[in-house]
Amino acid sequence: MTMAVLSLLAGVVLAGLGGELFLRGVLGFARFMRIPAAIAAATLGAFATSSPEVFVSTIAAAKGEPAIGLGDATGSNVVNIALILAVALLIRPLATKRATIGLDYAVAIGASGLIALLALDGVLSRLDGVLLLAGFALWMGLHIRSAARQRSEPEPLAGERPWLIAVQSIAGMALLIAAGTLVVGGATTIAEAFGVPAFLIGATLVALGTSMPEFATVLVAVLRGHDEVGVGTLLGSNVFNALFIVGLAALIAPIPIAGAGLWVALGAGAVAVALTWPGRTELLGRLRGVLLILVYAITLSLLAVFAG
Repeated sequence: MTMAVLSLLAGVVLAGLGGELFLRGVLGFARFMRIPAAIAAATLGAFATSSPEVFVSTIAAAKGEPAIGLGDATGSNVVNIALILAVALLIRPLATKRATIGLDYAVAIGASGLIALLALDGVLSRLDGVLLLAGFALWMGLHIRSAARQRSEPEPLAGERPWLIAVQSIAGMALLIAAGTLVVGGATTIAEAFGVPAFLIGATLVALGTSMPEFATVLVAVLRGHDEVGVGTLLGSNVFNALFIVGLAALIAPIPIAGAGLWVALGAGAVAVALTWPGRTELLGRLRGVLLILVYAITLSLLAVFAG
């Protein structure tokens, strides 16, 4: 148990270091490729920070425990918005443009609905996995097309060196993956010692652990004033989790649906994303952060009842 606690603490430290390096890499890549930082965050950033979820879900499915992967992916979507974004908003309000987040906002909510629809027959089959992966490919295609349209004119890149961008991105991602792995290992050991069910482990403790890269990246982005990177990373990560990770896990091994835990996680994830839509001022304030924290608290309570 002592080693599990130390693993959690080490993961937190590595996440902070990795988040700083990875944010520098994403921003440098966006400037080098002349594309908006928000698009880079929603695609490259989301893909990279969701690597721990890919690792956990794939291994879990291969070992015959797909419920952990499903819980991790859907639980991480709740953590991303209802906890991570909430904490960021409590630090300070975030400027959020409707035009910038529109695609990811709609797809994130639609992806939760699609998983719910496919799971009505009591199992997420390999065919369901293919459908989810096809949806992910379509979403990525739309982002690539948008990035091509919004490329800016070449500008002098003072001090921007491609090799340094690559080193920062890779080093930051390596630290974030290590952080997620340490936190997941520590959290799972603690949970299993208390006899917690597989889906509940995935949707709560493992989801918290694998969301450490998003947490670190978003907090660093907020503290550095890069609002568009923070919100874009979280919404993109939700789409990635729902379509790619759940789709890949189902493709590896069909996932049986047991109990109401999945419906709680999907519903909470959709409600949390719905609360991110900005008003006329295009500003997400602290009150929104408080509402999201309430959603997270209620979700944990419902999961403890229905998934336990």
